[in-house]
Amino acid sequence: MITGKKAVAHIYSSFNNTIVHITDITGAETIARYSGGMSVRTGREKPGPYAAMQSASAAADELRGKGFTIIDVKIRAPGGNRAKSPGPGAQAAIRTLTRAGLRIGRIEDVTPIAHGNMRKKGGRRGRRV
Repeated sequence: MITGKKAVAHIYSSFNNTIVHITDITGAETIARYSGGMSVRTGREKPGPYAAMQSASAAADELRGKGFTIIDVKIRAPGGNRAKSPGPGAQAAIRTLTRAGLRIGRIEDVTPIAHGNMRKKGGRRGRRV
């Protein structure tokens, strides 16, 4: 049995940004929160693996400083009637958390799934290019 303080890493990864939000196991108390835009200068680099690695590394440092050693990971894509697959930064963020010395207990996909008739944005005639 592994002992230590446990936290939950919520990784939201879209094709526009990657957000690493670490909470306690209840999800009520935020421990660390970093996004791709906090790590890189240009907007086009926000969703990339490099920005996700920088964000996850900063979050892991803050986490270890507060005495946490074990994390569960919850990955979320935009979902609903938008993209169902996570962006390019999700895998890089998980890899960085592991390399930072944190033990990963569980990796879970929490992408919202559309049910019912959700109307796509763009109006009656669709998106006109």
